[in-house]
Amino acid sequence: MSELTAYAPPPHASQHWVLTKPAASGRGGVVASQSRAAAEAGVAVLEAGGNAADAAVAAAFALATAEPWNSGLGGIGFALVHRPGSAPQVVDFGPVASAGVDPSAYPLTGKWKQDLFAWPEVVGDVNIHGPLSFVIPSAVAGYDLLRERFGTGLGLDALLGPAIALARRGLAQDWFTTLKVSASAKVLRLYEESARIYLPDGLPPNPPYQGKPGYLPQGRLAETLERLRQHGLRDFYEGGLAGDLVADIQAMGGVISAADLSGCHASVREAMPIAWRGTHTIHTAGGLTAAPTMAAVVAAMDGVSVGGGAGAGWYRGLAAAMRRAYADRLAGLGAETGAKEAAETCTTHLTVCDKDGMMVSVTTTLLSSMGSRVVLPRTGVLMNNGMMWFDPQPGSANAIRPGARPLCNMSPVVVTRVGEETRPILAGGASGGRRILASVCQMLAFQLDFGMGPEEAAHMPRIDVSGPDSVTADRRLGPDVLDGLAEDGELEVVEHAVLPVNFACPNFIARDGEGVATGITDVMSPWSAALAARA
Repeated sequence: MSELTAYAPPPHASQHWVLTKPAASGRGGVVASQSRAAAEAGVAVLEAGGNAADAAVAAAFALATAEPWNSGLGGIGFALVHRPGSAPQVVDFGPVASAGVDPSAYPLTGKWKQDLFAWPEVVGDVNIHGPLSFVIPSAVAGYDLLRERFGTGLGLDALLGPAIALARRGLAQDWFTTLKVSASAKVLRLYEESARIYLPDGLPPNPPYQGKPGYLPQGRLAETLERLRQHGLRDFYEGGLAGDLVADIQAMGGVISAADLSGCHASVREAMPIAWRGTHTIHTAGGLTAAPTMAAVVAAMDGVSVGGGAGAGWYRGLAAAMRRAYADRLAGLGAETGAKEAAETCTTHLTVCDKDGMMVSVTTTLLSSMGSRVVLPRTGVLMNNGMMWFDPQPGSANAIRPGARPLCNMSPVVVTRVGEETRPILAGGASGGRRILASVCQMLAFQLDFGMGPEEAAHMPRIDVSGPDSVTADRRLGPDVLDGLAEDGELEVVEHAVLPVNFACPNFIARDGEGVATGITDVMSPWSAALAARA
């Protein structure tokens, strides 16, 4: 009896199964997305004669209705595009603050806020949700430039058709939708149109106990997509849609103006290369993304042996490299480095390869889950909360100021072999805030250093390092790895589960010398899928 009295319960386990997710392979191309519905949209475009850029645009627009908590028309992002025979390029539609932003509108409480980032707390959290949290929504401009510069000339009927059909149908009302909406319900209820759409009867939508899930209408989103198809994508910035967006934003007290929208344009520039052990080159978005920090991690890992496989020594070396890199990154921001992300991250990643070997890797986001939590009533557009990327503390390197660009964590990549820099062999990325970098680095190492295919790599247990002070590790790693990591510093051992989201959600596509592409998505993302087009 004394032994039972002293019994200490083991840590709670939310999953008692072993999950696998299938890869997709084919010569006709592959689309990998966190939403199967979006992957299907991309595959339909590939099979209609579009290339990888066309398919990526169709899938990205589809995500606005199929996965609204992660990305959409009110978001921002970056894309890597690599056409065989040419150099990889970046389509930059990253976050930019309105010219009308007033730093004094974000007064500090004197406390620290533990949300996605450890910034000083702002009175009323106006940098986190509501109209003052918006940065200029550049996603539509990015998709427009992606199709114009790199697509085949397919019209908007083809590229927007799947998204419009999905929006007319509505958002699938299954258990995952309930989970995602519930996570944001406390703030969604503060905004009338958001509450009307996502909280019918004041509560998150519940799926039926039996049978098939229904569909949730999404305000005027379908109408907005139809207007874009009819009037062109610049209507979002210079036409009737722009007028409706500005009217709603300003009626709510936001500062994004007609001039901000009309001046919003994506740009194309050369990718930033990172040398990988002398054998490969990782092409990144560079600039104000996670790429400079990735370069530091990759350089440090050159001194860590891979001869023994992904064992304790390798994981310990990776953790040490990432801690050092994050210490430098966060010190440059003036951020409090000891805090972990406490809120649910947003963002989505999609990867496409077509039959000719062109690869496109797109990371796009609203930042937080459901962004600002504000749906604009005239358009059904769910807006981002990109102001949270800025440090609200005046004078920091990443401070709030008009027209500024903040540092963010996105990290789409394309990979080539040394000596074959014009032929892409691997592309991918991840969603998950600061957790993106660790995920992408490990997925690259599993495939480039340890010879795994995408499917095997996606099922490997991982660690996460999102700051300089601690490591999070998948409990499946085993005692030798876990004990070694614990010797080096603070360690938290967790499940890799649907929720909590302890690790980023990657997807990758590899293409072999025979022209066969193989793609995989995050194993624990219930809606994600890689699908192959017919050759």
